[in-house]
Amino acid sequence: MMNWNERISDYTTYLRFEKNFSDNTLEAYQRDIKKLRDFALEDLENIGPEKIEHGHLQEFLYKLSKEKFSERSQARWISSVKAFFRYLLEEEVRTDNPATLLEGPKLGLYLPDTLSSEDIEKVVKAIDLSTDLGVRNHCLIEVLYGCGLRVSELIEVKISNINFKEGYMKVEGKGRKIRFIPLADYTSKLIQNYIKEVRSKQKINKRYEDHLFLNSRGSNLSRVIVFIIIKELTDKAGISKRISPHTFRHSFATHLLQNGADLRYIQEMLGHSSITTTEIYTHLNTDELRNVILNYHPRNK
Repeated sequence: MMNWNERISDYTTYLRFEKNFSDNTLEAYQRDIKKLRDFALEDLENIGPEKIEHGHLQEFLYKLSKEKFSERSQARWISSVKAFFRYLLEEEVRTDNPATLLEGPKLGLYLPDTLSSEDIEKVVKAIDLSTDLGVRNHCLIEVLYGCGLRVSELIEVKISNINFKEGYMKVEGKGRKIRFIPLADYTSKLIQNYIKEVRSKQKINKRYEDHLFLNSRGSNLSRVIVFIIIKELTDKAGISKRISPHTFRHSFATHLLQNGADLRYIQEMLGHSSITTTEIYTHLNTDELRNVILNYHPRNK
């Protein structure tokens, strides 16, 4: 009988090659299943993935909920476990799926924090543009907000994928999906200025000659550095919301929607495979909604 580690290893291979999962998504799925493995080894007398039952899974979920994991984490854990046992069923390792009836915590609609246009101006004003790092960080923030990129996409932007003449950027998103994002003149000029004034003076590591954003050592930026840059700038700007690189992506989508863009175009720009994901952004401010109804509904005339 194969053990947990071998099953997890096979499953990871399946996700990488059959599902085209990114490294970050793979790591999250692996972490979740490994938590279950540890529970089975310690609390269930080393029961294997072929023998574990629905009751055991519920027991584990109960234990997790006691450990103060957020409802969001618990919900993600459940979807990871369901996917794992679906895989074991498809591979005929099991004839049943013990996770079918698992129910997660009822999540309210998760609305990401967004920055207003004024907030974004405050962040930009907090940047010291007299330094090379400041010029780079300004460009980085404007590309995040102006193109709605994920942080993993931002740090991989290649200069050869930017068409300044036609005004668009080619981006490789999740699952290696390619999309083309229109580039505003404003953003385009900032990128060109950063390349000319800052990047051209750097000693660049051979491997990263085509990467747009570089650190002071001439290598590519890490996700962590982007988080730190944004944390420092938002603190300096006196913004108390919980801000991450993703907040700029959310703001990009929200502002487009508020200004009348069609949800399907926003879906395309964000690279969402499902419109349901994009629909998170239809959370219009209730005051706005009230005003629209009072102003436009025929019964209120």
